[in-house]
Amino acid sequence: MTTTTRKWVLARHVQGAPRPDDFRLETAELPAPTDGQFIARTILASVDPGMRSRLSGGDSYAGAMKIGEGIDGFAVAQVCESANPAYEVGDLLAMGGGWREHLVSDGRGLIQKIPQDWIGKVPLGAWIGVLGVPGLTAWFGMNRVAQAREGETLLVTSAAGPVGATAGQIGKKLGMRVVGVAGGPKKCAWLKDEAGFDEVIDYKAVPDLTAAIAAACPKGVDVLFDNVGNESIDRVLPMMRMRGRVVVSGQVADYNVEPQDRHGLKNTSVFITHRVRMEGLVVFDDIRQFAEAQGQMAAWIADGSLKIAIEEFDGLEKLPEAFCGLFRGENFGRRLVRLGADPQ
Repeated sequence: MTTTTRKWVLARHVQGAPRPDDFRLETAELPAPTDGQFIARTILASVDPGMRSRLSGGDSYAGAMKIGEGIDGFAVAQVCESANPAYEVGDLLAMGGGWREHLVSDGRGLIQKIPQDWIGKVPLGAWIGVLGVPGLTAWFGMNRVAQAREGETLLVTSAAGPVGATAGQIGKKLGMRVVGVAGGPKKCAWLKDEAGFDEVIDYKAVPDLTAAIAAACPKGVDVLFDNVGNESIDRVLPMMRMRGRVVVSGQVADYNVEPQDRHGLKNTSVFITHRVRMEGLVVFDDIRQFAEAQGQMAAWIADGSLKIAIEEFDGLEKLPEAFCGLFRGENFGRRLVRLGADPQ
């Protein structure tokens, strides 16, 4: 059995856009599990844009990370040693664990056994993508927060990311007209041809993004599902229809900007004149309903009606660069790093 393991830690607090040298790879002893513990070998690890808000030393919806602390993230892992009867050697898990080769756990926290019924029917990476926090954010953002309805117009920003692409496809299943904003012809073509969006705007190619959105949504926007930040929301507020809803899902454009330097919301009169509602969400508020949502989305993946895009890097060493690339707009779909082969 392996006696050492490696993990990435925070080398310094991040200022501005993250860089690979903000992180440090460390080797440590891998202890044998004590009573109630198990050890799992990481197969896939995620890089998550929301993690950026914890790296500068200030608290967000989760506490700030300290220098030297292991980087958080989600992982698909397989139990390789166990002193916990609830977790047997060979079990496949989707869990919080971070950028590391092995996960040592006492069974508490966010841990899900991947259901045997779905192994082989959906990719393992989906359990930390569309069937994990990103997809569940889309599900509850659309169903609980937006209360989306048939016949409405949905505008999704950062639409080629796993949250945005899932939100748009849920909107189509609900009978909405779906417009996406993404960057680059490859992403835009996938959203329209594969994911079924009605219209997609390439923000990198249009001279006036505000005008392009207005043209794509001539009757206005009923639901804005925003993953970008304040400037994006402020741009769309004047286009919101009566009793429109703004779902604040992510703020990828604002994570690298100091709070005092972020774009403010100016077009707030629409909240009064058009009775618009704006609400954010943290998906763990809905944890009791995770299984139901996962079951429905897994069925859609299996029958081909929910399209997913997974982008993989190979090797533990690639994690910092894969993460930093998120903030340069390089990712297409869910970005994962493979540390081991899928079990046979």
